[in-house]
Amino acid sequence: MGELVFIGLGLHDELGLSLRGRAEAESCDLLFLELYTSVMPGLHLDNLNKLVGKDVRVLSRRDVEEDAQEVILSKARAGKVGFLVPGDPMVATTHIDLRLRAHKADIRTRIVHAASVMPAAAGVTGLQSYKFGRTVTIPATWQGEFPESVYTNIKNNHLSGLHSLVLLEIDTENKKYVSIPQALKQLSAQSQKRSEDTINSETLTVGIARLEAPDMIVKAGTVAEVAQVDFGVPPFALIFPGSLHFVEAEALHVLCGARKDLVNIRP
Repeated sequence: MGELVFIGLGLHDELGLSLRGRAEAESCDLLFLELYTSVMPGLHLDNLNKLVGKDVRVLSRRDVEEDAQEVILSKARAGKVGFLVPGDPMVATTHIDLRLRAHKADIRTRIVHAASVMPAAAGVTGLQSYKFGRTVTIPATWQGEFPESVYTNIKNNHLSGLHSLVLLEIDTENKKYVSIPQALKQLSAQSQKRSEDTINSETLTVGIARLEAPDMIVKAGTVAEVAQVDFGVPPFALIFPGSLHFVEAEALHVLCGARKDLVNIRP
């Protein structure tokens, strides 16, 4: 019986690979890597190859989603195959689908976890992780009307006093991504279109770029203020805070640069 091991790489570069992940990778007969569900700005394939002691093959979206039977599963039936992914495995739907397909083919699977954007975004801003509502993604490939479900979920979180994490998608194969100013403009337009006040130029938000990187940027302010920040290259995320505990308010001021009056900290 073969085995398919999903190994998380973490957030920024190959050093996000855990000791357990490295040991598992070293013991695999074959190693595959996908980089289309997210970007790791500091990852160098040569360094990763040296770290795990073997060559890692980078797979395309087609390899994983359409040709997985031939490219991945056929190999995993005969030996131990490692599947390296950015962040934590199983956050992306495509990884869950691959795992299910492996189980249906009687291939054993295991997961080696790593840092993920969801807890990391909460941690770096000082917001409490259990106070986040539904996470939403703004697709890089939307055409025509902006997906209203993104705004609706942020609004519903807001009405419940919950924080909203908004992931800005990257289409690496077509070199497209959603910038923070683009996302804020579209979300503000959705709010205005509905004659609602959920997101406007004075709404508190947090812009995040390149979590865990040496040049990471985390900036809290109004929508208008954050839209003017040069966040550089992706990956990006936004947070729309809900009701704030006084410790969260202080964290947004001290750690993320929000004005005291914006988070209701008394002078």
